[in-house]
Amino acid sequence: MAKVKGRIVVDVERCKGCAVCVGACPTEVIDLATEVNAKGYHYAYMANADACTGCTNCAVVCPDGVITVYRIKVDA
Repeated sequence: MAKVKGRIVVDVERCKGCAVCVGACPTEVIDLATEVNAKGYHYAYMANADACTGCTNCAVVCPDGVITVYRIKVDA
């Protein structure tokens, strides 16, 4: 049976680092970067890429819509 792997892409320059997505992620994939974007915010990034299931919770709760989720089928 095919397994699904997820991947997120964050628009770093538009992310304000509110961390709502960090709390919404059931697999603890997302964290805030130590670096800051042009506006001075610590932006969200994919800290644990192998654990992402592509559930889209992060994209749904993001108030600014800066997260895009991709899902890929992988042979088990």
